[in-house]
Amino acid sequence: MHETHCFIPERTGLDGFTIHRGQELLDRLGDGSQIDGFLTVAGRHGWDVIPTVAYTGGATGLVEQAVFEAFWDEVKPALEKALIDGLDGIFLSLHGAMVTTESEDPDGDLLERIRAIPGAATLPIFGVLDLHATLTPKMGALSDGLVAYRECPHTDSCETAMRSAELLARCLKTGVRPRQHVLVSAVIWPPTGTATREGPMHALEAQARRIEKEVPGVLAVSVAAGYSYADVHDVGVSFGIITEGDDLAAKKALQGLADLAWRLRRDGIPKEHDLDAVVRDFVPSDKGPVLLVEPAENIGGGAPGDGTDVMRALLKYDVANAGVIMVDAEAVAALQSLPLGGRMTLPIGGKGWPLDPGPVMLEVELISRSDGVFELEDRNSHIAGWLGTRLDVLGPTAIVRHRGLTIMLTSAKLPPFDLAQWRSQGVDPEKLSIIGVKAAVGHRQAYDPIASASFTVRTNGPCTSDLASLPYKRVRRPVFPLDPMEG
Repeated sequence: MHETHCFIPERTGLDGFTIHRGQELLDRLGDGSQIDGFLTVAGRHGWDVIPTVAYTGGATGLVEQAVFEAFWDEVKPALEKALIDGLDGIFLSLHGAMVTTESEDPDGDLLERIRAIPGAATLPIFGVLDLHATLTPKMGALSDGLVAYRECPHTDSCETAMRSAELLARCLKTGVRPRQHVLVSAVIWPPTGTATREGPMHALEAQARRIEKEVPGVLAVSVAAGYSYADVHDVGVSFGIITEGDDLAAKKALQGLADLAWRLRRDGIPKEHDLDAVVRDFVPSDKGPVLLVEPAENIGGGAPGDGTDVMRALLKYDVANAGVIMVDAEAVAALQSLPLGGRMTLPIGGKGWPLDPGPVMLEVELISRSDGVFELEDRNSHIAGWLGTRLDVLGPTAIVRHRGLTIMLTSAKLPPFDLAQWRSQGVDPEKLSIIGVKAAVGHRQAYDPIASASFTVRTNGPCTSDLASLPYKRVRRPVFPLDPMEG
């Protein structure tokens, strides 16, 4: 599992992945992850599960091909042995938007390698994908049923794994192998345009559910919004359909989805507000904090999480009781010898993106320190879908304060998908007046219920919504919004 940002210089090695092997995978039953979803269905049907390995990464730069090869070196012998012992089927827990230094479709490559193993060519292969997967025709042709999340924010990752695993169960029980068709559209949307509670994705998901009900033989329809920072041929919105019925009817339904995406293409590029104007005109509310959402600094999309634009604006207007989270391992390390309540001047943020104005020198008071380990409040959080509900990913963490600004400094980045990230450090986010949120859409499940208002603002960062400004080299052309396309 990895979501690869192709436009940042970072390279992702093995240290960019959390790895679970063998019994560690089986022990994930009940942790709310994709793997938990599969294991739940496996238990329901009394399957003997042969666990191999899971490499789980976040959104970072190109993955070194050696990581993919290391994964395959663990999977291949386990698969060969299982085939000798009488394997019935294969289930894959994927993201779907990985790109390596040598391959733009390693998920398709994985399926190709599996199919090439003697005895695996005709086995049913089912799996689960992130809604932001790059669903390619190759992936569709080499598997029987890849099912993508329906929700963004991703609250249904475990549920989607269960849905796909039940399709595997159906196949094993009936002996009927469904067909899977994939269609890639002529549309790319930035993450800000892929929320499913409104906008074009809401309409597409609704149409997908109608197809499942109305077209005979259709078992599942997936709308993969794609990950716009993947510089690959098939990046963007794509559709998959799994059917036991008429193939022509299934393909016609896919074309209908592609036509709808085209008609709604401009709605997938949402408005962004001027940051300075929003903060300048800010008025506190007794109904909850105001959110300053900066998708260009979207941690879940691969941004470094230390952009200073929002922090600078809050400092410029001396906003009282504001809060931001900044990824800055150097700052955390510098605070380790400072007593609680002590003061220190240090550079904060601005180290991870060359177009950022740079670090901000601040005198701060140390409020608290921790190891950064915490339990999620929401077991349906997208983070739970990847890593379970107990997270040990932030590294050493510190809370500091400068005038009216509370800053959470973390050693590693984590998308802001759960309010326990704040509360575990002794800060109640509901009592803050304004919060900077480094996200695009995924934060909404956690933050929107406590917010009095939310503004998506323009800032520096690698996850820009202006896709035409990115130096794509591999993408199919013409495609919206990179090319002038009418009709």
